[in-house]
Amino acid sequence: MPLRCFEGGTLNGGPMDCSRRHMLRLGTLAAVAPLAGACSRRESSDAGARAISASALAGARVAVVTCISYGREAMEALGKGFDLLGGVGRLVRGKTVTVKANLTTPSSPFVSLFDRPPGETYVTHGDTAAALAAILLREGAQRVRFVESSPFNRPLEEVVAAAGWDVKALVGLGRVEFENTRNLGSGKSYARLPVPPGGHLFEHFELNHSYADTDVFVSLAKLKNHKTAGVTLSMKNLFGITPNSLYGDEAAREDAVRGRGRMHARSVWDGRRFPGGKQGFLPHGAGYHVPRVVADLCAARPVDLAIVDGITAMAGGEGPWTPPLRFTEPGVLIVGLNPVSTDAVATAVMGYSNPRASTGTPPFENCDNHLLLAEQLGIGTADLSRIELLGSTVEQSRYSYAW
Repeated sequence: MPLRCFEGGTLNGGPMDCSRRHMLRLGTLAAVAPLAGACSRRESSDAGARAISASALAGARVAVVTCISYGREAMEALGKGFDLLGGVGRLVRGKTVTVKANLTTPSSPFVSLFDRPPGETYVTHGDTAAALAAILLREGAQRVRFVESSPFNRPLEEVVAAAGWDVKALVGLGRVEFENTRNLGSGKSYARLPVPPGGHLFEHFELNHSYADTDVFVSLAKLKNHKTAGVTLSMKNLFGITPNSLYGDEAAREDAVRGRGRMHARSVWDGRRFPGGKQGFLPHGAGYHVPRVVADLCAARPVDLAIVDGITAMAGGEGPWTPPLRFTEPGVLIVGLNPVSTDAVATAVMGYSNPRASTGTPPFENCDNHLLLAEQLGIGTADLSRIELLGSTVEQSRYSYAW
């Protein structure tokens, strides 16, 4: 188990995470951060690549596996993806594994779109979650903990059940836990996770203990567009690890349930409004702020395993509140050890030929490219020529999300 420094240790006056895995990752990122340079509205095609560490490039291996239905086929496809990567046993054996699901909803019940359950369109499917938990436990994980900062004042077990998950079956697999990370939850204090030097908008984040009290962190996402960020995949999924109680529209309240509209800062950004935010004002819109928040979050809380569910999903936006939308059936699961590289492949599978596209180019018409911003922090590469693709090719798997 990692040292539980969020309970007693301090870093600049606040709680910290000193798990061995996290500190090693921070050390790697800090070592390369001076090479990153300042972020501009128009990233050059080479600026990020020079900052990427050898260890991040070593993780630039992504598996694409055909899967056209949920249930048993999803479990088999996910297992095949892990096998192509060399297996996950060494990563998870004897470890606490925390899985960030995508259960996005604007404080209203989950809804069906296109006469389909929400798991087939805009949230993590219960079958994908169950398949992942079963494989992790089979490979020796000590426990699997599902997390999400959900805008409901109730346990996460009830939230995922409302989204169509079979909670009883999940718990029956073994030591499976749930935590709604919208506030302190079961923790005694918030964990302070520092952003390595060179962070865009934040110096650190204060998060629910689950994001520090873990050995392995998994992002379990859907293959979707996003109105503000262009795409929402394994990296954008981390926007939901920030607690509503500190970063939401009802900040400074432990009973906060409203969303994080103020983090989008559609007019003027004031870093003083957020724990860990850098001082000063930025007169930009959400298309500038959101991608930088995402990159900073991925630097502070590194993703060890990225999974993007493209069995079925939707194009056009991230949820029912972002029309127009279109049901999609890409029929793939995309798995990788680096979130930037995994999302680059996923973006290409969505029909966008250049995952490193500049601002104004699809899918980043209205925003800066958070994959490039993550490259600048040394997190990984989005350059398809530097990524080892396993399983199906992008050409074989491509499913256009364009309108």
